[in-house]
Amino acid sequence: MKLLEKIRQEFLGLDTEYRTIDGSSQRRVYLDSTASTLMMKAAYDAMEEFYQHYANTHSLLHFSAKIATSEYHWAHDRILSFLQADPERYTCFFTGSGSTAAINRLARIFRDYRPDRGTAFVSLMEHHSNDLPHRKHARKVVHIPFDMNSGNPGCIDLSTLEAELERNKDSASYVAVTGVSNVTGIINPVYDIAELAHKYGAFMLVDGAQMAAHLPVQISGHENPARNIDAFVFSGHKTYVPGSPGVVICRKDILSAMEPEEVGGGMVEQVFVERYLISEKFPDREEAGTPNIPGAIGLAAAIEVLDTIGMQRIFKDEDELINYALDKILALPEIAVYGETDCSRCPRAASISFNILGMDHGIVAAVLNDYFAIAVRNECFCAHPYVKEMIADYLESRVGQVDFNDFDINLKIKAGMVRTSFGLYSTREDVDLLVAALKDICANRDNYSAQYHVDDNGNYVHNQFKMAESNPFSVQQYVQQELKS
Repeated sequence: MKLLEKIRQEFLGLDTEYRTIDGSSQRRVYLDSTASTLMMKAAYDAMEEFYQHYANTHSLLHFSAKIATSEYHWAHDRILSFLQADPERYTCFFTGSGSTAAINRLARIFRDYRPDRGTAFVSLMEHHSNDLPHRKHARKVVHIPFDMNSGNPGCIDLSTLEAELERNKDSASYVAVTGVSNVTGIINPVYDIAELAHKYGAFMLVDGAQMAAHLPVQISGHENPARNIDAFVFSGHKTYVPGSPGVVICRKDILSAMEPEEVGGGMVEQVFVERYLISEKFPDREEAGTPNIPGAIGLAAAIEVLDTIGMQRIFKDEDELINYALDKILALPEIAVYGETDCSRCPRAASISFNILGMDHGIVAAVLNDYFAIAVRNECFCAHPYVKEMIADYLESRVGQVDFNDFDINLKIKAGMVRTSFGLYSTREDVDLLVAALKDICANRDNYSAQYHVDDNGNYVHNQFKMAESNPFSVQQYVQQELKS
C-alpha cells in the first residue's frame, strides 16, 4: 500500500544519528514506541499549518477563533468516529498528562456515580496508571490474575474474573483492564470482559493507551450491546503526536448525572455571585479552562491518517512484524522472553520484554544504546506487580519457588526486564539489527559488563564514554544560536 509506505518513511526522527562508543555515527534504531511514539510528519505539518490560524476557542467573533473552534470540534468528532463510538451516546474530551489524568478522572466519576457500589476489578497486568487511581478512589479493589493455562502468563483470567464478580455482585462498580499490555504486548479480550462485567451490573473501563494506535477498536454498535465499552481512554503521545493530550470517551448518561470533576471557564452557562449553572453541552462541560488545542488537532490529524490507511491493515502489518521479532528472539537460547509467546493462543501488539540470562537488564539496555544506537527501555515499565510476577513465574519454572515479596529499593536494580517495542515506522531491518546486537552481547557479555559501573542513581554508566560529550543537544543553546542568526 503506497500510502502506508509513504507515511512510514516520513516520521520525524527516523534519520537521527548518534555517535557511539567506537566513534562512528549510527542511525538511531527507535524501539521504544510503547513509551512514546515518534511524530507523524503529516500530523506535524497539519499542526504547523494550524498555527498560522491559532486563536482560543469558545468564540466565533473573528476568523481565527472560528477556525480554531471548528477544528477543535472536528477533533472530538473524528476521535469518536475512529473508535466507533455512537456520538449520540458517547462524548469525547481531552485531559492533561495523558491516560493517567484520564483514568484518575474516571475513577472519581465511577466512585461518585454509584456510591453504593464500591468494588473495582483490576487486572494484575496493569500499568500503574490503571491501578493506583482505583486503589485510591474505590472502596475495594480486587486484582484479577492472568491466565496460566499454557504455563506462560497470558491474557486476563476470565474464569477468575467471573468468580470474583459473582462473589462481589452486590458491590461491583466497574472492571478496569488494559486493552494491550505495555509490558508484553498481550492483547486482552476486552469485549468478552465487557460482556462479563455487564452481566453483573458493572461498568467496563478500557485503558487503550497501547491499543488505539495498533488495532481496531469498536466502543459501541456491537450486535450484542453487552459487549459495548462504557469508558475508553488513550494518550496522544502514544498515537504518533508527542505533546498531545489524553483522551476520554465515556457514556454521556454517566457524566450527566453528576457535576463535572473540573470546574472553571468554558464549562458553565452562567455564573452569579451565589451560584453557577453548568453547561449541558458536551464536551464543553467536561473541559474547564483553555485546552491543548493544537495537540488535540494534531492527534485528530494523525487519526485521520490511521483511519485512511485502515486499522485492520495496520494491525495485520504489525502482527507480522511482532511474530517475526518473536521468532528471531526466541531462537536465542540465552534469552528469556516473558508472557505467552504463542500468538495463536494469545495475540500480541507492539511490545516484547525479555532478559539475557545472567545479565542485568540495565547493562543490556545501556550496551544496546552506547554501542549500537538501539533505543529500548528497561526496568519495570510502571507495572511493578506484573513484571515481578512474570520474573518469579519464569524462575520458578526453572529453579524452584522464588519469593519476591521482599523486593525493596535496594533490589530495584535487579527487578526488571528489557523491552523492545514497535510503531508504524518499525521494520524487519530494525529487528535484524536488534537481534544481531543481542547475539553480540550474549557472546561477549563479560567484556561488555567490565566496561560499566553503577552510579549513585542505580544506572549503568560506561567507564569512559560520555553521552553528553559525544551527542550534545541543548534547547537553550539552540535558541541562542537562532537569536544570533
